[in-house]
Amino acid sequence: MVAIKTNVRWENFQAARETLGKVLHTLQDFYSHSNWVELGYTEPYINLIRPDLPLENLADVNTATCSDCASGTCPNPILPNILKEKKLTSGYMGIFSSAKPKGKCSHGGEGDLTSTTVPRGGINKDERRSDNVAFHTAAVNAAVAASLQLLEDIRLAVGDNDFLRMMGIARSSVVCFVIDTTGSMSDDIDEARAVVYEIIDSKKGTQDEPSEYILVPFNDPSFGPMIRTTDPDKMKKEISKLKATGGGDIPEMCLSGLQLALTGAPALSYIYVFTDAIAKDIALKDTIAALIRRTKSTVSYLMTGASRRRRRSIRAASFDDYKDLALASGGQAIQVSKRQLPEATDIIIDTSTSALVTVLQRARHPGKQETFPFMLDESLQNVTIYITGTSITFTLTNPAGVSQSNTEASGKLGTIKTVGNLRRIRLSADKLTGTWQLNIKSNQPYTLKVTGQSTITFIYDFVESFKGPHPGYAVLSGRPQTGQPATLMVSVMGRKGPSSMTVGNIGLITVSGPEAVSNSTMTDMGNGDILVTVDEVPEGEFVVILKGTDKVSNSEFQRQSTTQMSVSKVNIQVCVFTSSSQP
Repeated sequence: MVAIKTNVRWENFQAARETLGKVLHTLQDFYSHSNWVELGYTEPYINLIRPDLPLENLADVNTATCSDCASGTCPNPILPNILKEKKLTSGYMGIFSSAKPKGKCSHGGEGDLTSTTVPRGGINKDERRSDNVAFHTAAVNAAVAASLQLLEDIRLAVGDNDFLRMMGIARSSVVCFVIDTTGSMSDDIDEARAVVYEIIDSKKGTQDEPSEYILVPFNDPSFGPMIRTTDPDKMKKEISKLKATGGGDIPEMCLSGLQLALTGAPALSYIYVFTDAIAKDIALKDTIAALIRRTKSTVSYLMTGASRRRRRSIRAASFDDYKDLALASGGQAIQVSKRQLPEATDIIIDTSTSALVTVLQRARHPGKQETFPFMLDESLQNVTIYITGTSITFTLTNPAGVSQSNTEASGKLGTIKTVGNLRRIRLSADKLTGTWQLNIKSNQPYTLKVTGQSTITFIYDFVESFKGPHPGYAVLSGRPQTGQPATLMVSVMGRKGPSSMTVGNIGLITVSGPEAVSNSTMTDMGNGDILVTVDEVPEGEFVVILKGTDKVSNSEFQRQSTTQMSVSKVNIQVCVFTSSSQP
C-alpha cells in the first residue's frame, strides 16, 4: 500500500495499478484461503492493511489445525479447539510436493498435492460448492468489504482526482500535443498555439476536460522533453514558450517525438501531431505502429504546407506514412494550409470528447465507388462522419430515403465542412435510427469514419487460457497467430448495465480489404463479459466489430474498435530450467 500511494503521488499510475492488483489478489485470497469466516468473523481483518497493528492469535507450525476429510467435501474440517480458541490459520498448498507439517490444513483442489496427505481435504472457498455455500458466501462478502476498505484508505491518502486517475476511470482521456518547433514552422507555430489554446479553453471546466495534458516538442536532431500537467493554464504557459528555431530544410524527428508521447502517455490517450515536414526518422514507423496497438491510443496528424519542403529519399518517407499511422490508430491525417489550421480546431475537439465511440471505419486504396451501410441507434449523440481524400463526391442517405450530397453544405441531414483534405459531416440532432448509407465515388485513396457519443460501448483483449489452482484467462502478451483461431474477452457496457443489451454478433473485420467478418462463437461469462473464439484471424490489419440490440430503445446498434490490430507470424516462447533440468 505504501508503494501504491507513492506511485500515485509521483503520477506513476500504471505501476500503482499493477501493485494494486497484486495487493487485492492477496487480500481477497485471505478470506478464501484462511479460516477467518469459519471462526465466525463477518467483518474484514483490518490488521492486514494496518502496519501498526500486529497479526494476532496465529496457529504456530506445531499446532494441528484440521481433521481428516477423506471425501474432500467436509463442511468444516477445522478442529474444534482451533474454533474455540479462535486461532487463525490457512491451508498449505503443494504444487510440486505433497509434504506439509503434521496435522495442518491443506488448500485443497486438484492442483494441491498436499490435499492427499492426512489430514486430507482442504479449506479453500474459491468456488461455490454444495458443501461450502455458507462459508463461500461469507468469504466473498468479507473480501468485497475488505477491498472497499483498502480502496477507501488509498483514496483518502491520495485524494479523489488522483485516485480516479489511478483507477483509469477519470472522466475523460489524456490529450497530448506533439509539436514541430523547427525554423520552417515559424509561420505555423503561432497558428498551432492558437488552436491548442482554443481546445484547452473550450474544454476547461466541462465534463470533457482532459484528465491530463502532455506536450512533446520535437526539432532536429533533438526532441522532448515530455511536459505533463493536470492544470490547463500551466499547459498553456508551457506552449507559449515554444519557439520555431533550428532544423534545416530537411525532414524532422517527428516519429521520435511521437514515440516519446506514446511511451509516456497512458493507454487510450488522444495524441495530436503538428508538423510541416515528412519524417526523418522513418525507420521508427513499425515501432510506432506496435506502440499504437499496445496502448490503443489515437494519433491524428495536422500537416501544413508539405509541398514547400524539400524531400529526401529516406526510405520513401512521405505524408502517406502519417496517413498509415493515423489509420492504424483510428485517427485522422489532415493536410491543411496555414490559413486553414484554425478551422481544424473543431475536428480535434470532436475527437477528444468523452464517451466517444466508433460506429464504422473503412479505408480504400486505391479508391473506388462503394456504398457503406452503417447502423445508428437511439443512444448516439453528436454523430459525425469524416471522409479524408481528394477528388471525392458522396451522397448520404438516411433510413427514410432522404439524401444529401457533398455539394450541400447545409442540408436536410446535417452540415458539411471541408478543411484541407477532410470532409466533416455533422448529422442533425433529430437523426433517424436504423440503417444509413454513404455512397462514395473517387479513384483516389480515401478513408471513412463514423463516430458519436454513447454509453453503449465495449473493450476487449486477446486472451489465452491457463491451467493451475486458479484456471482462467490471461491477456495475450503478443499478437494472435496468423491463420490460427484466437480468443477474445469482450466487456460490453450499456446504458443501464449489461442486461439492457442483447449482443448479436462479435467478429473481426478488415478495414482496408473486403468486408468479410470472421466466424466466431460466443460464450456469456456474466456481468457483460463475453468470451469470443474466432475460427481464423484475418490477414493484414483488422478491427473488432460488435452488433446487437439496445433493449432500452429497442434499436439495433453497431460498434467498432478504434485501433487496428494485425497477426504475428512468429511465436516466441521462453522456457525456464531449474538447476536440475537439462535443456
